[in-house]
Amino acid sequence: MNPILNLARPDILSLQPYQHAAWEPTLERMHANEMPWRADGDASHAGLNRYPEPQPDVLIEHLAKLYGTSPKNVIAGRGSDEGIDLLVRAFCRAGEDSVLICPPTFGMYKVSARIQGAGVIEVPLIKERGFELDVQVVLAAWRENVKIVFVCTPNNPTGNLLDRASIEVLCAQLSNKSLVVVDEAYIEFANAPSMVQDLERFPNLVILRTLSKAYALAGARCGALIAHEDIISLLARVITPYALPTHTIDSVLHLTDDQHVAESKKRIEMILAERARVSEALASLPLIREVWPSHSNFILVDCVDADAVLRAALSAGLIIRDPRSQLGLGSSLRISIGTPDQNDRLIRGVTQASGVPV
Repeated sequence: MNPILNLARPDILSLQPYQHAAWEPTLERMHANEMPWRADGDASHAGLNRYPEPQPDVLIEHLAKLYGTSPKNVIAGRGSDEGIDLLVRAFCRAGEDSVLICPPTFGMYKVSARIQGAGVIEVPLIKERGFELDVQVVLAAWRENVKIVFVCTPNNPTGNLLDRASIEVLCAQLSNKSLVVVDEAYIEFANAPSMVQDLERFPNLVILRTLSKAYALAGARCGALIAHEDIISLLARVITPYALPTHTIDSVLHLTDDQHVAESKKRIEMILAERARVSEALASLPLIREVWPSHSNFILVDCVDADAVLRAALSAGLIIRDPRSQLGLGSSLRISIGTPDQNDRLIRGVTQASGVPV
């Protein structure tokens, strides 16, 4: 058994999971209290009148191939958000355990911990060094009750890749002490390798992936948590029995086949080209103080007048993200890279608001 399981909640380790209806596709179903007929208009492959297969083998094998790992290392859920929730529920005891995060970063790490009643230790990224991860400060802040360290790379909302060597140091130094969860939601935009190849080296490493960004499937709600098989087995006790809807399963299998993966790569190249163009255009405008380097499908900008930039976007029929409540982002806005037309409208709007002739 992976020694990292000693960090899990004892009651989860001993939990008898819910016994869902047996999955026997060769037999006719009269054991799950389902309606025996499809609804009129139901064109799904398996039929929406039937519960979907829990963690379908064909889906898990497909995701494992997509992410370059073994099916035994994968559990699928509703986006990477469900992976975060599963980890916190399985490893953190309310009122006793904590997670460690590095703000500014994705807000669900903190929200999931608070919902569970877990503590949150914050070690800020170093803005003066391009939102760099300070691994020594993280290690100094670690306490025995810290069960999970979350790092996001490329980081949301700053857009930068965190130093891979620093993450490897965290995994090594916290071996058998904490899970190190690496959120790679935006890795496809970074031209950088996933850390999935390091699973054998670091049994405490957990990787989060999502189909919401690069594969244009945010509405399908499907993500993958990749980890040592013992961690996957533990989380399988906690996840809801029929977590993934039939339509999601069908959509993922169809829309991430070889043809659609090739299409995704072309669209990513377009996003990267547009990211460079938008960054250059905005950096030249008086309302923008700084455009931070990005390895994702969005950019973070520091503004002279963030409210004026927000109004400019609204006047162009666009909405951009206001993260100013986050640590170190008091004058910042996050802009998702859109279509060339959307990007043009944003640039024109901010240009006009800056008093620069268009």
